[in-house]
Amino acid sequence: MHKCFPARGVMEGLLSRCRALPALTTCGRQLSGYVPHRFYHCGPERGKRLVLSRMFQPQNLREDQVLSPEGRSGDLSCKSQRLMLQVGLIHPASPGCYHLLPYTVRAIEKLERVIDQEMQAIGGQKVNMPSLSPAELWRATKRWDLMGKELLRLRDRHGKEYCLGPTHEEAITALVASQQTLSYKQLPFLLYQVTRKFRDEPRPRFGLLRGREFYMKDMYTFDSSPEAALETYSLVCGAYSSLFHRLGLQCIRVQADVGSIGGTTSHEFQLPAEVGEDRFAVCPGCGFSANMETLHSSQTSCPACRGPLTESRGIEVGHTFYLGTKYSSIFSAQFTNAHGKPCLAEMGCYGLGVTRILAAGIEVLSTEDSVRWPSLLAPYHVCLIPPKKGSREEAATELTGGLYDLITEAVPQLRGEVLLDDRTHLTIGNRLKDANKFGYPFVIIAGKRALEDPAHFEVRCQNTGEVVFLTREGVTEFLSQVQVI
Repeated sequence: MHKCFPARGVMEGLLSRCRALPALTTCGRQLSGYVPHRFYHCGPERGKRLVLSRMFQPQNLREDQVLSPEGRSGDLSCKSQRLMLQVGLIHPASPGCYHLLPYTVRAIEKLERVIDQEMQAIGGQKVNMPSLSPAELWRATKRWDLMGKELLRLRDRHGKEYCLGPTHEEAITALVASQQTLSYKQLPFLLYQVTRKFRDEPRPRFGLLRGREFYMKDMYTFDSSPEAALETYSLVCGAYSSLFHRLGLQCIRVQADVGSIGGTTSHEFQLPAEVGEDRFAVCPGCGFSANMETLHSSQTSCPACRGPLTESRGIEVGHTFYLGTKYSSIFSAQFTNAHGKPCLAEMGCYGLGVTRILAAGIEVLSTEDSVRWPSLLAPYHVCLIPPKKGSREEAATELTGGLYDLITEAVPQLRGEVLLDDRTHLTIGNRLKDANKFGYPFVIIAGKRALEDPAHFEVRCQNTGEVVFLTREGVTEFLSQVQVI
């Protein structure tokens, strides 16, 4: 859809159309005013341009050249894995382990900033615990044996046993227990980290959706009473819902089994997807939802209202647990109450699969041949495409460089977010195909109309498919509305 409007009309018209498309919330959220705090990504040194030819991005843009870690293209069993390998977002290292390449690292850093905002908005404090976890902590909770082969275990040169932590309930509870003068006035504590986790998956698959090494946000809370702990539980679940809303991901909170982590209450945040390994049921009538594991195998009616249940498949991207005193009683994580008596802390734990959220978002938002990113997480928001060298439009090449400089000066939040595709030996069409596959939210092309007076640039909104032509000033006015993290 090609249009040419005055800058103000284009900006208002295109933004309203982006926001009006419910299936394209990514674009709409990028152009909305909702950001609780502004955290701009640091850009390159002023005067230097980010150019595509300098990017380390091993690409396999032909699908038949993409191989799984086992070396067989037929093992690529989901869209996100295939696309992330194709465009050079990840590269296989060993089964279940991937090199995260520059574009992916940028996206994960942005996701971590969104997580930090949401967790710190409810009082979260960030920590960082060792990946090596002593076996005696896990033996104290009996999970050294309970976790079985899932734990990656090792011994140091002195024969001391460790595991590479898949989660940190033992470690955080022992840490809090070591502070022996805690008062009820200091609680609640909401302590969280974003670190690598390890799990010896028997059958790693689906790329970053199920691997042996992954990034996770895990929060652990300590309250002075069951009532306060449940209030904290509700608070964290609300922050999770806010997070997924900002990312444009329609996640569903469902009742879940407590599994090996334990506790009395548990919920999963499921992102509906055909490749999802979980099955959950939702009642359209009353809103009840639960993982199918918690229901009877033959159950077809809602336990709350007796209405029919609708079954779906989903990807688990978050999990919450109310633990009570399961861990605090083992490690004596205590505080002094208002009467001066020692009491056990009431605990909760809350996980977010960071790399899984990114891959799951790509899975549900992308087309079959082009990456589309969760809102706010695109590694670069704008890609500029100058004319091909030797073409009739080559005179507009300098105009493209000037537009790059103007955008980074006039739109401060986009410094470090604009990429110049300087591969001018390729046609505009070939570079546009690449830009579409990489999923930059906005692509700006200096084509034939860049030679007009005044010059007009072709601006493409990748998430809606709309195309408009804007002057330099129109481009900067339009892009000034783009939100970044």
